[in-house]
Amino acid sequence: MLEILRHRRSVRDFTEDPIVAVTIDALREAVLRAPTSRNRQPWQFIFVEQKELIEKLAKSKAHGTRFLETSQLALVIVADPTLSDVWVEDCAIAAITAQYAAESLGLKSCWGQLRLRAHDETMSASDYVRGLLDIPAGLEVPIIIGFGYPAEIPQGHESDSLPWGKLHHDRFSA
Repeated sequence: MLEILRHRRSVRDFTEDPIVAVTIDALREAVLRAPTSRNRQPWQFIFVEQKELIEKLAKSKAHGTRFLETSQLALVIVADPTLSDVWVEDCAIAAITAQYAAESLGLKSCWGQLRLRAHDETMSASDYVRGLLDIPAGLEVPIIIGFGYPAEIPQGHESDSLPWGKLHHDRFSA
């Protein structure tokens, strides 16, 4: 797991190589295994493979979702806030679980936050995606992730570039 963390980087440009079904099935299993508070599982997942839909999802926000244009797979995380008071955290855990699983499968990914973001002056990013994918009212759409094989493989962050000063022992120290 530590090796995955050492090499994981957000990638915003992917090749046209398709992701095979067995790999997508592994991602599906991974997100269903993500831990949730009190096992409430407030999330649902939409795996989008249709290129036309992915291109529309790339327009979810004015900035920050264009990486989907070259993604071969988009994962839309949907939440029912009535099931858990920590649905945001549970969805974030599922998202990073998917990203780490993807990394272990040879894929790269990039996360796009939709919650509290605008699609345009008249509509939220979540509402745009809700309408595009026929998601029922009352459900939230906090996160979208694009997956694919990287056009370039970025290097992981070197150990000496990590913010080691943010670590504390026993008590917070300035």
